[in-house]
Amino acid sequence: MAWLTAASALLTTLATAPARADSAWQKVGGDVRSGVSGLAYEGRTSSGSGVDVLAVHDNKGAGQKRLSRITHWEGANGISPITWDGPEPIDLEAIEAIPGMPGEYLALTSRGIVHRLKVAGPKATVVDYSPLPAIGEGDDFESFALVAQNGKLAVLWADRGAGADRPATLYAAALTFAPWGQPQFGTVTRRAYRAAYPTGDGTRHISDISVTDSGRIIVSSASDAGDDGPFDSAVSDAGRVSVSAAGRVRVTLAASPSVLGTFPEYKIEAVECLPGSTDALLGTDDENLGGYVRTMPFCEA
Repeated sequence: MAWLTAASALLTTLATAPARADSAWQKVGGDVRSGVSGLAYEGRTSSGSGVDVLAVHDNKGAGQKRLSRITHWEGANGISPITWDGPEPIDLEAIEAIPGMPGEYLALTSRGIVHRLKVAGPKATVVDYSPLPAIGEGDDFESFALVAQNGKLAVLWADRGAGADRPATLYAAALTFAPWGQPQFGTVTRRAYRAAYPTGDGTRHISDISVTDSGRIIVSSASDAGDDGPFDSAVSDAGRVSVSAAGRVRVTLAASPSVLGTFPEYKIEAVECLPGSTDALLGTDDENLGGYVRTMPFCEA
């Protein structure tokens, strides 16, 4: 009887678990603590055939991993932990390389705390941290992107939104750094954004942002029904951003976002356009099902 009960439970689990048959997705984590919440390009591998990227994890407990390095090339991945040196963040959701500052990154928590990091080999050191400006009531952040144009920096981030009643709010501001390293933000603008897909009650309208060299805003959107899914995702062309020589940031969102690809059964929380390529590296945080990555040609100029 015990054997029959166990077998019945296993069959029930297999029947209800989502299929993971798409071989283009490569597994990089096997449990709820190893999903990919954000990605930042670090550099090409020595052979030039792959890329190193930093991945943040949305863990909340003391001593749990916050950051890993993924070496990605077609057909395989290498994964190594990175030691976090400094105050431990709660619920990291995004990370971005700082243009013109090799080895330096900004990482964002869901509540809007920005950590400036220096990463060298297997260690990430916290330089400074500060809150985002203009945080709205109920804001829950999963996305962050830096833009370098005309010798100036700007930053985009978004409250993810929630279903039909709460669109995402996309924020934008100029970005500079104080002499001691703290990020400093200019005047903030806001735009509402609704995903064209998915559209269910659990939709997060913006789960990550990346910006191409020409200023196209590429966003992911995701639907999450719980720690075991089902999940659903899409990547869309959301509009454009420009930064003038005077540092003025202008965001124009598309009236009807163009869906570049849909990804049933996966919860995409990371989109990173890879420099020198038309590819975007996508990462998922599929909760109890772990994390996956793949590339897609979404970052054409």
